[in-house]
This record gives sequence, structure tokens and C-alpha cells, in this order.
Amino acid sequence: MRRRADAFLALAPLGLLAAAAAGILLGPEHMTPAILEMRVLRVLLAAAVGASLAVAGVIFQAILRNPLADPYVLGASSGGGLGATVFIVLAPAGLGWLSAWGVPLAAFAGAALAVGLVYRLALVGGRIPRMTLLLAGVVIGYLLAGVLLFIVATAGSSRLHDVMWWLLGSLQAREPGLVAAAWWCAVPGTAAAWLLARELDLLALGEEQAAHLGLSPERAKRVFFLLGSLLTGAAVAASGLIGFVGLVVPHLVRLAIGPGHRRLIPCAAFTGALFLVLVELASRSMLPGREVPVGVVTALVGGPFFLWMLRRQRKVFWG
Repeated sequence: MRRRADAFLALAPLGLLAAAAAGILLGPEHMTPAILEMRVLRVLLAAAVGASLAVAGVIFQAILRNPLADPYVLGASSGGGLGATVFIVLAPAGLGWLSAWGVPLAAFAGAALAVGLVYRLALVGGRIPRMTLLLAGVVIGYLLAGVLLFIVATAGSSRLHDVMWWLLGSLQAREPGLVAAAWWCAVPGTAAAWLLARELDLLALGEEQAAHLGLSPERAKRVFFLLGSLLTGAAVAASGLIGFVGLVVPHLVRLAIGPGHRRLIPCAAFTGALFLVLVELASRSMLPGREVPVGVVTALVGGPFFLWMLRRQRKVFWG
């Protein structure tokens, strides 16, 4: 298994480079300097978002000890969606630089507020029981999703297309600074998770076992909760809601190389980046003359895989 992990880690960057080259050179549009710049930005954004979601998925699956957990399970998606929707619906035209940065900033703020609220609700006597954390995330997610749907249902039709396009996931990077910000979150966040890989290994064993081995489980959970939420919030702010990446990629990589987080984290980051770069290419190439939202493509790929995992784990879930 260790040799397989080392081989995977050696080949994954090469696969990512090949996917990036395909994403830049291929596509239905005739190549022009403007198209080339657009494709480079989209590929860079897809790689940063894919890596962030994959690493966040690894973190939340470890701290919740649930292979079916994903980065959005703790309310970040609903909070980010609500923040972005409020800005799109209510913001007036002619805001200058806020026209490009308003939606990402509002989405990040909404995601941060949501996970902060989940954390406060899950905190019991200075501890964060994982089932309480999971249930708080689900409840807050449903509550914020309800508010979001109410706003959509009562808003004027002129901006509903923009809202739905963002909610379905988009990698249309029009602002190089936004791509740079996504990378500034993805790279340090992944590096921090890798440096703390041993703590994730211990948490995955169970809190009692981790404590016996010298780890403070509550402190570690707080650190990883914050780190995973930062990665998720940055991804949501940059690209909207792109599901299944943080669920499918960590599980596939774990099946391929084993559960050790020292190798799992970088392998998942490269694989998540590669996967979303290929999805980005497919989203703008599969239908002539129109682009399919990235979140739709990931759902079409990830949905059947999720059902396969659910069936594979049926003894765990259904006894």
C-alpha cells in the first residue's frame, strides 16, 4: 500500500499538468488571446477549488469519522449560497470593484457565519460531540436553505438567472485577483493539513484512543473544524456550490492508497484539482454553443458514485 501511495503521489502532479494542458488547449471556441487568458484563469480556479474541496472532505471525514461526510455537511454551502443570493438580489448596479468582488465576499461571509453558528450550537460544556456537530450542521443547512428559497421565490425575475447560475456552480473567472485569492487559501490550507496529518490519523481512530496516545481531541477538532471551514468557504466564494468533489475524491483516493493522512492529503489535493479541471473542460464542451454548470456535471458523476458507496456501506447504515 505504501508503494502504491508513493507511485500515486509521483504520478498525480503529472496527471494534473496533462489535464491543465487539455483544459487550456481544447474547447469549442476558436483560440484567441482573450480565450487563452480566459481558459488559463478557469483552469487555475478549477485546480484551486478542486484541491480545497478535496482536502476539506478529507478533514471532515476524519473528524466526523464518517466516510460519507463532505465539506458542505456543516452548513457552509447554505450560508455561502444565502450570502451570495442576498447580494445578487439586493445590490444596486454601478458598485465599481464590488461588482466583481461582491458576490465572493458575500458568499464567504455567509459561509463563515453559518459554520460559526454551527460551532456555537454544537459546543456542549467546552466539548464538540461529533454527532451534535453533524446534527447542528444539518439543521442550520436546512434553515438557511429555506431562507434562500424564500428570497428566490419572492425576488424579481431579472436576477434569478444569476442566482441559479451561481448556486449550480461556476468557474467563469473574470477577476484574476479572485483566482489568486483561491490559491492563497488552497495552498496554505493544504500545507497546514499535511503538517497536522498525524493528528488526523489519531482522530480517525476515535477520541478515546487519540487521548490515550497524547492528543487533545477537543483542541484538535477545533483546529481542523476551522481549517476545513476556511477551505470550504474559500471554494464556495470562488465558484459557487460544486457538490460531490469533497465526497467522491477523498473516498476514491483512500480506497487506492489507504487511510494514512500524510499521503492521503496531498494525493487528494492533486486528484481533486485534476478532477475539477477535467469537469470544467467537459462543462463547456459537452453541448455546442452553451455551457453546462459545473455543479451539474459533478452531480451527474458523483451521484451514481454516492449510491454505490451507500450500497457498499449498507451494513453500517442499515445494520
